[in-house]
Amino acid sequence: MGWDAFGLPAENAAIERGLSPEEWTRSNIQSMREQLDGLGLCFNWDREITTCLPDYYKWTQYLFIKLFEAGLAYQKEAVVNWDPADQTVLADEQVDENGRSWRSGALVEQKLLTQWFIKTTNYAKPLLDALEDLPEWYGVKAMQANWIGECTGCYFDFKLKINGKETGENLSAYSSSPEMVYGAAYLAILPSHRLLHGSSSVRSALQQAFQPGRDSLTEVTATNLLTGLEVPVVISHKEAFDDYLDTVIGIPDGSEEDLSVARALNLSWTTVLKTHKDGGQTLINSQEFSDLTREQAFHSITQKAREQGVGGHLTSSKLRDWLISRQRYWGTPIPVVHCDSCGAVAVPEEELPVTLPKVPSLTGKGASPLGAVHDWVNCKCPRCKGPARRETDTMDTFVDSAWYYFRYTDPHNTDRPFERHLADHWLPVDIYIGGKEHAVMHLYYARFLCHFCRDQGLVAHREPFWKLLVQGLIKGQTFKLADSGQYLKREEIDFTGKEPVAVSGGSVEVTFEKMSKSKHNGLDPQEVVQQYGVDTVRLYILYAAPPEQDILWNVKTDALPGVLRWQSRLWQLVTKLRGARQLGDVPSPSLLKKKELAEAKKIWENKNYAVQEVTAHFTEDFLFNAALSRLMGLTNTLSSSTVRVLQHSVEFEQALAALVIMVAPMAPHLASELWAGLCSVKNPISPLLLRGGDVLQQPWPIVDPEYLEAPDFVELTVLINNKPCGTVTVPLQVSKDSSRVQQLVLESPIGQKLNERSIKRAILSPRTALVNILVDE
Repeated sequence: MGWDAFGLPAENAAIERGLSPEEWTRSNIQSMREQLDGLGLCFNWDREITTCLPDYYKWTQYLFIKLFEAGLAYQKEAVVNWDPADQTVLADEQVDENGRSWRSGALVEQKLLTQWFIKTTNYAKPLLDALEDLPEWYGVKAMQANWIGECTGCYFDFKLKINGKETGENLSAYSSSPEMVYGAAYLAILPSHRLLHGSSSVRSALQQAFQPGRDSLTEVTATNLLTGLEVPVVISHKEAFDDYLDTVIGIPDGSEEDLSVARALNLSWTTVLKTHKDGGQTLINSQEFSDLTREQAFHSITQKAREQGVGGHLTSSKLRDWLISRQRYWGTPIPVVHCDSCGAVAVPEEELPVTLPKVPSLTGKGASPLGAVHDWVNCKCPRCKGPARRETDTMDTFVDSAWYYFRYTDPHNTDRPFERHLADHWLPVDIYIGGKEHAVMHLYYARFLCHFCRDQGLVAHREPFWKLLVQGLIKGQTFKLADSGQYLKREEIDFTGKEPVAVSGGSVEVTFEKMSKSKHNGLDPQEVVQQYGVDTVRLYILYAAPPEQDILWNVKTDALPGVLRWQSRLWQLVTKLRGARQLGDVPSPSLLKKKELAEAKKIWENKNYAVQEVTAHFTEDFLFNAALSRLMGLTNTLSSSTVRVLQHSVEFEQALAALVIMVAPMAPHLASELWAGLCSVKNPISPLLLRGGDVLQQPWPIVDPEYLEAPDFVELTVLINNKPCGTVTVPLQVSKDSSRVQQLVLESPIGQKLNERSIKRAILSPRTALVNILVDE
């Protein structure tokens, strides 16, 4: 169990209550632990982690520094998504399709700020390709593939100059035809580009040249760090390029549009493509890549750029880097100091963690609260020892949760985030349970960080999670005024009429929605547990729907009564067995008559079928509602048993023991009581009941080997015109041959019921041992 404990919700809630976020978070963790214990949930508390404690976020900072040293964590001015309600920046993934914050629901604004990013675009192609190797992920793989996009181009790095002098500005520009990069004529930026609006050293030169509505040639040039070629920077007449691009390389050989821009501005360029008679194309004027086919050059040029660290990572035109800095207090401090001489410098590993200082009060408004803690902000540069300032932004909480699964394997390590041999032993995670809302957020970030850790030699595998189970939500009954959309509390509704209405007047819309305080539709698990008992609540949640479907919580009209009845019948079964064994006779299977032996065999078959099915549901498809239905079916079989079968058959005893053991993970308290009752049965026949120990200490039931052996004969249920008429035993080898089965039915006592009637056809069921004979009436 781990607590993803940093973040905006905790900080906002603490501000509302006049508490520190730390106090509020600790009290929440404590009450949530009590709730989990109250629900009887089992976790290994020896491996508990909490992301807001220094012993965890020390290693979040360590991994950030690894990213920084690899050139994957960087700071730049950018037009960013600003949440005016929470007063902080949002990553692209945190803005919904309506342009609203995923957390506060506020309409997002655009602001130009200096921010920290992680270069996830460098891993776009590996992350996209690796999806192929994963099993079906309930549509999440398609969502991630769509988010990443077609990785058919790449960025190249450029240095900007004015009149031949370096400006200190670097720029990455995208090309969808990287194999033709030696034919570049210009580099185009949008009028909204940060270089025209921020604190860039080339801003004034660009603004002087800018002519709105026209392609504007500037005196700024860009030198490609791979090819060494210098091209002019052009401010495009366009308001937008494809998808999210704001900087592109103009290559006249690759596009008619680029060609017309280059001609209109009277630019020079080199032709880099030669077309042969057979239609094939090879490169020319491209240094060592000349004479290669376009496909060969695409791979060779991008590979060389990657090796030299100047771009070349295949990505799409729609994917942007992950923005991780937040202007709030309650998050992991970014372990960087800013020095006038050395620039941005990582805090040395031995000085980690950079801990959050105490702040007198939080408002949630304006600049980062850490900027006001002068004793903490002012420090010495680790490199030159001169005066420096700490970074005052904190990390997005998705950074904390991008690596928690590694920490579970080694939660108390004080020397490193985790030992590799432990991570390699336990990971990848066998089954990851999470909501679809994290498809392009947490799941994407966690996959990225695992790929990065593999490249750093920290782990052996690239993918963090193997199987994915996307769970549904328990949705609460929600009431809102039809005219205004205002959410109402349950006590503000009048239920006396045919339709619910607001006490204050006005018609009410009734829906089922995700539980939240603002919608007044939440439910405290403790209240439900106190009303119905913990096992009833557990069974109800498992029985109401398969895990990937939503449950509409309305206990008055749903599966709760059935679950209560079933628990009562389980109790009656154990009571019935105990009573039967009190009758005096010592149990002896040899006393059973033919009909009772057939009954015992049916119990044995039903038990094995239940063990087989329930085990598969627990370990493969997680359809716990189907597992419960199967256990209810076994309960029905046992409930209809005669007293002599209870008294003398080992099959009844074994089936009831298996039933109680299989109930235990879902209803441990009830099963524990049932097991104690079973183990005190007089004269038990089965060694199962002599083992001792609680029900949760018993081995899981296994299918008897003879049940899995193919029988020589099969008992077929016979229907005539869809009405059951008895059974007939047929040899297994002819049981799928409808004409032979029809012949054997006619030769059996059932055949007399057909009375020479004309048989139209005999239909064998493909799923069960059943034949339906259709005859003329």
